Amino acid sequence: MSDDEKADHKHVSYKLRRKKVCGRYIFDCLPEKCGRLCGTSSLDTDSLFEQVGLSKEAENGEAKPGEKKEGEKSGGAENEEVKASFWKSLKEKYNTTVIDTSQSPYYYWTGLVSATVLYNAFVLPMRSAFPQFHELSIPTWMFFDYVIDIIYLLDIVVGMRTGFLDQGLLVRDLKLLRKAYFKRREFIADVLAVAPTDLLYLLPQITHYGTWVRFNRALKFYRLNEFQDRTETRTNRPNLFRISTLTISILILIHLNACIYFGFSRATGLGANSFVYPPRPSDEISHDQYNYTARWNLLSSQYSYSFYWSTLILTTIGETPKPVNNLEYVFITADFLAGVLIFATIVGNVGAMITNMNAARTEFQNRMDGVKRYMEFRKVNKELEHRVIRWFDYLWMNKQSLEEDSLNALPDKLKAEIAIHVHFDTLQRDCDPGLLVELVLKLKLQVFSPGDYICRKGDIGKEMYIVKRGKLSVVSDDGKKVFVTLGEGSVFGEISILDIAGNKNGNRRSANVRSVGYSDLFCLNKDDLWDCLTEYPDAKVILMRRGEEILRKDNLIDEEALKKAQDKQETTEQIVTRLDSSLNQMSTRLARLIGEFAASQAKLKRRLTRLEEYQTLIENQVFDYEQDQAGPNQNPTNLSAPSPTFILSDANDVIRLRRNADRNVDSEFSSSSLLDKRTSVASTDSSPTAAATHSNRKQ
Repeated sequence: MSDDEKADHKHVSYKLRRKKVCGRYIFDCLPEKCGRLCGTSSLDTDSLFEQVGLSKEAENGEAKPGEKKEGEKSGGAENEEVKASFWKSLKEKYNTTVIDTSQSPYYYWTGLVSATVLYNAFVLPMRSAFPQFHELSIPTWMFFDYVIDIIYLLDIVVGMRTGFLDQGLLVRDLKLLRKAYFKRREFIADVLAVAPTDLLYLLPQITHYGTWVRFNRALKFYRLNEFQDRTETRTNRPNLFRISTLTISILILIHLNACIYFGFSRATGLGANSFVYPPRPSDEISHDQYNYTARWNLLSSQYSYSFYWSTLILTTIGETPKPVNNLEYVFITADFLAGVLIFATIVGNVGAMITNMNAARTEFQNRMDGVKRYMEFRKVNKELEHRVIRWFDYLWMNKQSLEEDSLNALPDKLKAEIAIHVHFDTLQRDCDPGLLVELVLKLKLQVFSPGDYICRKGDIGKEMYIVKRGKLSVVSDDGKKVFVTLGEGSVFGEISILDIAGNKNGNRRSANVRSVGYSDLFCLNKDDLWDCLTEYPDAKVILMRRGEEILRKDNLIDEEALKKAQDKQETTEQIVTRLDSSLNQMSTRLARLIGEFAASQAKLKRRLTRLEEYQTLIENQVFDYEQDQAGPNQNPTNLSAPSPTFILSDANDVIRLRRNADRNVDSEFSSSSLLDKRTSVASTDSSPTAAATHSNRKQ
């Protein structure tokens, strides 16, 4: 191998090693650095540049004449790398992308597909029924047709990647998504909608007017219904959207019926009789193939007459030309029946929408009418009645009539989030987040009319108020002097419901607050506040300290009483601690007593069981004794009953035996020992009854 070949070989191997190590070309950095990275430290800088065909000036970015600069070559390599990484990331994103139906991209895509459905619903029937409309611009129609076909093909891809919820989680497995999509009826409709029915144009029987071969695109109509449902949930004006949807539906039906009528007239023959469309005028300009103005005038006349005829039929007005032959009678009968059903549907939908639109107003009006009837029945004066009516008008104008009822269907979590979003500006921002959630759910909106007193000086405080909207004045007792004006976000009345020890006013109001105009206030009840503060003791301490500072600033607090209350509060805490300790001791003793009681109860049960066994043994001994006294040949029935003396003796024996059993629970008694004990007890008994009984037994 020659020296030149060796140099070329080294150059190529160096470039290969370099590219494998750092992924860049030799022109991208200094040779010294490349030598350290790629293992070419044996080559000096000059020889390295000579091998790659560069001069020494290339180190400073200057190239030889006729050669590219260093930056240009490296820029091209970087562009290739960027392109490769872009396509790689795009492929990875395609393989992992799942469409969420609750997100906006899917909604917008559904809107695009719905627009194509509306286009086909209007254009395809008209192109089929009115040849002149189709001839206006055939390339334009073909362009839109195939663009829509591409959109429908993409919609199939979207359907295979549309996620669904399984146990509340979005499924992202592409295989499961495709499998679920293939099992749905929408997949069949999507495939049939993109079927290449345009190939029927190649048949000689199908003219270029026969756009009816594309009517299979109407199978995508379900996407229009889906878009309608999603829009109703998104829009803030659902009633207006429903009216617009109903109007478009009516226009589509009338349009389709007009196209059917004109197509029927063409099939029968234009001007064949009075029922079908009149014939074309016979002037020369109408037959000019290049006069689009006259052609459009004729087309507009045809469509206008057909649309008018269709409107009369579908609205059941009639007043159309009378049919002539049987086929026309069948056609007009079917059209009238369809018109009756469509008209009934339209009337029902319009009535339902009007009812829904006026539901809030009707409910509010019923409430106001009930109040007005009550005031009339109770003979309320006219001035107060006018104030009540103006109050109702204010509620309706500010959309506050059914504000609370609208949120009752939501869970507490969502209601709390909405309430925080609405009322956050009027609440304390440094409040504990958990306490804030609890408080906003307990706020009640109250509306005060001009001149209404929210509270008067000396009243017992049971609520605190937060000004949402309006102006309030703190006035003197006679109401003539205004001390201060409260605006939006102001809070008052909280001191009287905090029960601060040492408050010279106690829990009574210290000022007169009057509404200047209509004022919207949020009211918080005292009991609700203390229920919340029980769960948040730190927030309670902060509120109490703020209240004390306000009272101290106005010189309305007794420091000695406050200190005594704090000391008493500490003593109370100690008492509670001691009570807890005593309760634990009592619980321990009670548990011990319960255990002892259970043991004693078990012991007594064992004793009673033994006594029952002893009683059974005694009865058996008595029975054997009677059998022995009767003898083997004497009938037991002829024996006289045991004497009372014997029964009493047996009873005494049982009593004594029970006493002995109590002393010796665990001892065992044989039948002979029982008889000996019974005999000894009877002989030692000093009572005459027992002695007589014992003598009788001997006899």
